[in-house]
Amino acid sequence: MEFSLLGPIAVTTGSGELSLGPAKRRSVLALLLLQPNTTVPLEQLIDSLWEEEPPEHARTVVQGHVSRLRATLAEGGAEAYGIELTTHGSAYLLRLPEELIDAHRFGELVALARPEAAPADAVPLLREALGLWRGPALTGTVTSPPFAAAAHALEERRLTAVEALGRAHGALGEHEQAAAILYSAAVNHPLREGLIAGLMRALFRTGRQSDALEWFHRTRRLLNEELGVDPGERLREAYEEILRAEAAGAGRQPSRPADATRGAGDGPAGAPSFHVKHGQGGRVPLQGGADAGDAVEVAAGEPAAGGVSGGRGGTEGGSAAGDGSGRTGAAPRLLPRPPARFLAREEQLGALTEALTDRTTGESPLAVVAGPAGVGKTACAVQWAHLHADAFPDGQLFADLRGFGEGDEAAPAEILRDFLLALGTPPERVPGSAQAASALFRSLVADRRLLVVLDNARSSAQVRPLLPGGLHCATVVTSRSRLDGLVATDCARPVGLQALGHEEGAALLGAMLGPERVAEDPAAARELVDLCDGLPLALRAAAAQLTARPRWRLARLAAALRDERRRLALLSAEDTGMAAALRMSVARLSADDARLLSALATSADGHLNASVAAALAGYDPERTQDGLDRLAEMHLVDEEATDVYTISTLTQLFARDERGEGGKGRRSGAGEESGERG
Repeated sequence: MEFSLLGPIAVTTGSGELSLGPAKRRSVLALLLLQPNTTVPLEQLIDSLWEEEPPEHARTVVQGHVSRLRATLAEGGAEAYGIELTTHGSAYLLRLPEELIDAHRFGELVALARPEAAPADAVPLLREALGLWRGPALTGTVTSPPFAAAAHALEERRLTAVEALGRAHGALGEHEQAAAILYSAAVNHPLREGLIAGLMRALFRTGRQSDALEWFHRTRRLLNEELGVDPGERLREAYEEILRAEAAGAGRQPSRPADATRGAGDGPAGAPSFHVKHGQGGRVPLQGGADAGDAVEVAAGEPAAGGVSGGRGGTEGGSAAGDGSGRTGAAPRLLPRPPARFLAREEQLGALTEALTDRTTGESPLAVVAGPAGVGKTACAVQWAHLHADAFPDGQLFADLRGFGEGDEAAPAEILRDFLLALGTPPERVPGSAQAASALFRSLVADRRLLVVLDNARSSAQVRPLLPGGLHCATVVTSRSRLDGLVATDCARPVGLQALGHEEGAALLGAMLGPERVAEDPAAARELVDLCDGLPLALRAAAAQLTARPRWRLARLAAALRDERRRLALLSAEDTGMAAALRMSVARLSADDARLLSALATSADGHLNASVAAALAGYDPERTQDGLDRLAEMHLVDEEATDVYTISTLTQLFARDERGEGGKGRRSGAGEESGERG
């Protein structure tokens, strides 16, 4: 039988967790466990259970809870463990071996650790101690001041242990691990000066001087704004130490091999420690940025989440254990499945390879795949990601930012939470603010070989918090907008996608329908490519129509598509199609730009200049030029040459209908879930 205070209040036996009942009953048990083998007066229990004036029947309530706890413990076999809950006059005594309480075991392990004198021994002791934590202490108790004070005291002990673990890793020369351990704790406790001081030293010793100094200035501002005080001695000493070292030319200190100071029986550096409880299960510390005490329960002998039961050595494609990252578990593989029947785009795939594998700039590579709705941006990015997944053994992250979709775009905090959870951060350790979550994300992936695919972005501002900073990370963004802001501030490499030519479009039809069916009427195939504006999404929708009608020849569908009133409806397939895709683009326009687009749609051949556009819209030249620039940025018009603009036929057809409706194929939907999302 085991008693848990370091997280939700719980009693666990060999057959599972006992049912403890309501919060006040759990609180009675918690107070008795906080003072084991000591009589606890009834008045103290009453004062702790009721924040305000207790009711007249408070004594009866407490007595009832004690009676039920006594029965629950007896049903769980308490007697066999030497556990007894007794009454002593107007007080209660919970007699038990104190090692059955996780808080007691935590204290013993921390007391045994000597981070400076014996760091190699201290690391596993502190990791096991912190691994006992399953969330905020005393979760499930009442919210009275005595319990808040007790929970705060336990949290202080946990943070002290985190700081000690950071010092132990630092003493071993494992400064990357020290920084990762201290970072998330510092994000959650930004005014704890000792913690910040330790993080500053660890960051400096990994060569991240600017980050270390930024932490000092940030903390100084917070102390001044929230408490009205200046940094204390420990924080000032760390700051001055870094400044002196910089002045003396001291930079990055090479980390000593971790195994040089470990005992022969220790596991490889960076490998997780396991604490198995009576054969029922274990705790695997989640390393690499989350507090070292964060853990997940696993059954004994079974792997942790992700299917890996050991260190990095067991991670598919991962680097060997002992790389100093402190990472455990399987690398996240969040890419969608490869796009079906993906053809062509060799030039764009090559451009992505050149942009995302360039290590000569000293920066994290970033590419933006941009183009009109339905041109296949998502398919291109996902195809490249699958082709090069082996170059990113620490994982591939993917997120749909919903920049051009129904409803609101995805908030950066939402995406960062998903990323941090995928990287092993326990839910309770994920920061609430986007800024803090972004900082934690960058810290976790700083030294990983990781690919991030951000699909369907609305703006550069939406993307920036999601960018990793590590030199070995790469990011590819897709958007209908050019995202010129990312090009300007983050040196993103633009990779443009254009419509398919006749040969490529016919090849896509052949891949979808079978080459024989296309070979029967190559002229009709070419006409279908033209009627679909060469857009893969439209061609796939056309192929779906022909697949559903096996007796139709290509010429029959081409004849049907010549009717402009029916074309957009026919180029839809259930919840996907060109009308839905274009609707999402137009929905993001301002009212002025939407009116300008409608005016441009009245052009006879889709070719015009700024003067013609101004005449059609009734706008002055400056207003017209600004609107054309914004439409071109969104790929709703194309600037073929200076002051020569074109609007595609399908965009014209959609824009002519003021409401963006008119055919049953123009139902709302994501528009591009087929893998050819634009």
